[in-house]
Amino acid sequence: MAALDPRTYTLLQSRQDQVVETWVANFARTGLDGRTTQRELDAQAREFWQLFLGAVASGDAGNLQGNAWEDTRHFLEELSRERVLKGFSAAETASFVFSLKRPLFDVIEQGHAGEPQLMAAQLRAVSELVDQLGLHTVKVFQKNREDVIKRQQEEMLELSTPVVKLWEGVLALPMIGTLDSQRTQVVMESLLQRIVETGSEIAIIDITGVPTVDTLVAQHLLKTVTAIRLMGADAIISGVRPQIAQTIVHLGLDLQGIVTKANLADALALALKRTGVTVTKAG
Repeated sequence: MAALDPRTYTLLQSRQDQVVETWVANFARTGLDGRTTQRELDAQAREFWQLFLGAVASGDAGNLQGNAWEDTRHFLEELSRERVLKGFSAAETASFVFSLKRPLFDVIEQGHAGEPQLMAAQLRAVSELVDQLGLHTVKVFQKNREDVIKRQQEEMLELSTPVVKLWEGVLALPMIGTLDSQRTQVVMESLLQRIVETGSEIAIIDITGVPTVDTLVAQHLLKTVTAIRLMGADAIISGVRPQIAQTIVHLGLDLQGIVTKANLADALALALKRTGVTVTKAG
């Protein structure tokens, strides 16, 4: 990447108010939609400009990964993280940086009008520099968005697999949706942790909300049951509807040794019986 001429830095410094005001005005026409206020945009633009100008002053304008650009990179990372949470797209976020090109070009063209070769070289250098900053912003934005999506998926998995204490020594895990490898791992971790915390002897896995049971789903269930038994507890699978029972038979799945019940009430009754509890109607 070509370096900026010291005369270009002096030019940008002397006309920085013009650059920032034009930049903010142009960006505000398309970048304000209620998610960011004019005051926030103005503050962000001025902060970024000071960091940008300071990095350029170091004479290391060609190395975006150098120490001189550390604060600028950190600012763009924070900006990207904030805009991910506000629902901005990668293009909308990157335009914050790319929209700086036009004001910079205008100042360079005006300041170096008498030196065409210098003007061309500096326009090319500034263009490459802003492109690199914009690409860094997109890269960081995508990573932040992936992190947010991953965290939301984990939270949704935890919410969709609640472990409920039905009785002293009896836990229930109502399953809703399809079981996959990731979800099975979350299920096992949550359930085993609760078994340890409560000292429960029986865990009921209710699959009433599981739409279909195929070979893969059955394997995940078997893994969960095996893990429960290794913790010294017994497992009961409830919610085995006629359709699911037929599917299991047709697939030739081996669920021998696993207690199954048609519904959660029957499973709870069996669990209470095993723990020595008798439930009777009052008077």
